[in-house]
Amino acid sequence: MPFPSLRRLVLSVLAASVFAAASPGRAQAEAFLLIEASTGKVLHAENATYPWYPASVTKLMTLYTTLKAIKDRKLSYDTLLTVSKNAVAQQPTKMGFKVGTTVTVDNALKMLMVKSANDVAVTIAEGVGGSLEGFADMMNANARRLGMTQSHFINPNGLPAENHVSSARDLAILGRALIMEFPQDDAYLHVHAIRYGNRVMRNYNNLLDRYPGADGMKTGFICASGYNLVASATRNGRRLIVVVLGSYSGATRAQKAAQLLERGFDSSGLSWLTPQLGTVDKLAPIDAAPPNLREEMCGGHRRKPPSEDNQEEEAVNADTSAVPGGGPAFMLSNLKPSAGKYVLGPPVETVPPVVVFTGPANHPDPVVATGTPAKKKKKVAAKPNGEGTAGDKPKSTNSSAKKQAKPKVSSATQ
Repeated sequence: MPFPSLRRLVLSVLAASVFAAASPGRAQAEAFLLIEASTGKVLHAENATYPWYPASVTKLMTLYTTLKAIKDRKLSYDTLLTVSKNAVAQQPTKMGFKVGTTVTVDNALKMLMVKSANDVAVTIAEGVGGSLEGFADMMNANARRLGMTQSHFINPNGLPAENHVSSARDLAILGRALIMEFPQDDAYLHVHAIRYGNRVMRNYNNLLDRYPGADGMKTGFICASGYNLVASATRNGRRLIVVVLGSYSGATRAQKAAQLLERGFDSSGLSWLTPQLGTVDKLAPIDAAPPNLREEMCGGHRRKPPSEDNQEEEAVNADTSAVPGGGPAFMLSNLKPSAGKYVLGPPVETVPPVVVFTGPANHPDPVVATGTPAKKKKKVAAKPNGEGTAGDKPKSTNSSAKKQAKPKVSSATQ
């Protein structure tokens, strides 16, 4: 047992350091939160109670609201939802289905969580809530019931909207509620990939195939928010939830989440040194405007600025030297031998893609080409009469047979 005086001194220094690091006083500030799923115990918090634009992490609440409606017997997994003109008009990322297409709730949720499809999010919202406004009311009612006091939702997909906000605290509460209230539906959180016809779309959560034990949950990006992630992982029966908001790239976001998870799983030896932060619901919300990271994330200084239409860049070139809270909040790293930086491994396809389809469960529609925009190619030569803008055209007519034999993997990230 350490000397009481030494223990009090270390705890007071650490507490003061965490408090000093609590304010995001720069445009590129980030927020981090790590909790235990079973207890809600906070293992690390940094800027965790500042309001933040959630982007597509919003879809966790869309999932929660839909699963609760199923639990309340308002619909079933096989209920058919119809794609409307409003859904078709949504910005990418989307599945690109035509107006009038029907899709079961089960298939829609898989597309929502893997492809992060904004058109499918609207289809779900209109089918479950009667309208976008009605579904938003349901989302906000659920947020209030869960104690998500910093959250207000305007839409089901997280595309930019005034007063559409949340926080790391609230998103961790939401992630925990999904795990605790709907254990039978946990698979929706960690589908690695889906297959629609000849298209294979992989989950934008890079941890799923690169971090041992990763089993959820959702990514998101808009210019104002930066790269967001709510992720979970299980080791030796212990499940942790990590929230990362405002990262500079998708790859950095995943790396920082992995580092936080490693610290959480390996921290038991020095648990007596860690300031007691209580449970996630007890974290005190901060009354402030959410940081707007538009210039930092999408300004002209970036070699390849991300677009505002909710597309995410390919998760490569991670800054593996970046450690969350590299300042005082991680002073514990100086009190024990460093185990080195945790580097994500290469992607490993551990499970086959889950097949999704449109139409009723007992009689699926024939697979048709969708209107999802193709990834823009670099211009190689000026061709006055041929730009090829249709997203469902093959790249080359000479190799169409090969294209049909090999699934097309979606390369946009989210």
